[in-house]
Amino acid sequence: MSALEWFAHKPLGGGIFWIQERFYESGNRANIWLVRGSQRDVVIDAGLGLRSLPDYLREAGLLAPAEGAGPRPLLAVATHVHFDHSGGLQHFEEVAVHSAEAEALLQGDNYEAVTWLSDREVARPPRPGWSARQFRVPPVRPSRLLQEGDVISLGDRQLTVMHMPGHSRGSICLHDKDRKILFSGDVVYDGSMIDWLPYSRISDYVASCQRLIELVDRGLVEKVLPGHFNIFGAERLYRLASNYIAQAGVCHKISTCAMRSIASIALRVTNSRITSQ
Repeated sequence: MSALEWFAHKPLGGGIFWIQERFYESGNRANIWLVRGSQRDVVIDAGLGLRSLPDYLREAGLLAPAEGAGPRPLLAVATHVHFDHSGGLQHFEEVAVHSAEAEALLQGDNYEAVTWLSDREVARPPRPGWSARQFRVPPVRPSRLLQEGDVISLGDRQLTVMHMPGHSRGSICLHDKDRKILFSGDVVYDGSMIDWLPYSRISDYVASCQRLIELVDRGLVEKVLPGHFNIFGAERLYRLASNYIAQAGVCHKISTCAMRSIASIALRVTNSRITSQ
C-alpha cells in the first residue's frame, strides 16, 4: 500500500492540515497536524509509521514550495512518545520531543511508548504478510530537545511549548498565541483522560488542567486541535479540565493505581514477546 492510500487529509485553512491514517480503525488513532509557515513546516505527531508520512506530504502536494535550491525545513514534533503518536518519527530527519521522554525515544522503549496494537485495529495491512505482532516503535535520535517555554519558529508563526505532564511525563501542548490555537496532544481531547499508564501521574495532571483553565480564563485559547477525536473550543476545554480536577479524589486515585498495575504488567508481557521474536 502506498503512502497516498494509507493517509488522508483535510485542509482547515490558515496553513493547517488535519491528517489521519485511514486504515487504522481504533480509538487510539491519533490526529496528525501539519502546520505550514513562511520559513518551515511542522508536523505535530506522526502516527504509527506503517507508511512514510513525509512521502505522503510530498506526493499530496501539502508541503509549501521551497525558495531556492534546497528543500524547506520539515520538523516533526512529538507531543509525547506513545506509540500512536511516535511510530512515524522514524521517517523524519528532524525530530523534536520533550527532554523527559528523549531517552525513551532514543532507546526504542516500547514499555514507555505503551505499544499495544492488534490486527483487528488495522483494516488493511500496509504490506503483504504484515502482522501487528511485528509492530514496535523503533529507536529515534531526537535532533531537538524541548523544554517549557521553548518557541518553535515557523517564520510567520510561533509555537510555544507548554510542558503538561500527567498523561505521560513528557506530554506537551503547542500554543499558537497569536491565533489562539492550542495543539493539545493527549493532554486533553474530547473524551476520558487517560491517567493510568505507567508514567501517568494524577497530581501532575491536575496541575496541567489548572493551567488549561487559566488559558481559557485569560482568553488565550479559542480553538483546540487535540491528539484524538474532534476539534473543540474554549468552553469545552474549560469543562473537560474542570471535570478532571473535580473527579481526581481519593476513590479515583485508588482505582487508577489498580489499573496502572494491570496495564504495567500487560505491557511488560507484551513487549517481552515482541523483543523475543
